[in-house]
Amino acid sequence: MEILSQLLPFIFLIAIMYFVIIRPQQNEVKAKKAMLEALKKGDKVITNGGFIVVIHKLEENFLSVKMNDDTIVKITRDAISKKYESEA
Repeated sequence: MEILSQLLPFIFLIAIMYFVIIRPQQNEVKAKKAMLEALKKGDKVITNGGFIVVIHKLEENFLSVKMNDDTIVKITRDAISKKYESEA
């Protein structure tokens, strides 16, 4: 019984860390993976560098994106931060 009373604060701390840190992070990873899989040609996305670009062509590990009418560059899927939702 004494061992249980000594371990209870550690168990409680681990449970709090799981629900505050680990679980939300896992949900973010799942949401980002789903967003990356759902991308299609013509979607506007924001890169990690802060550029707002339009997807021109999808490949397995890379995306060809249009930065403007004349410039098409190739970036990795990991370089996508989020999908751009215009505030119109």
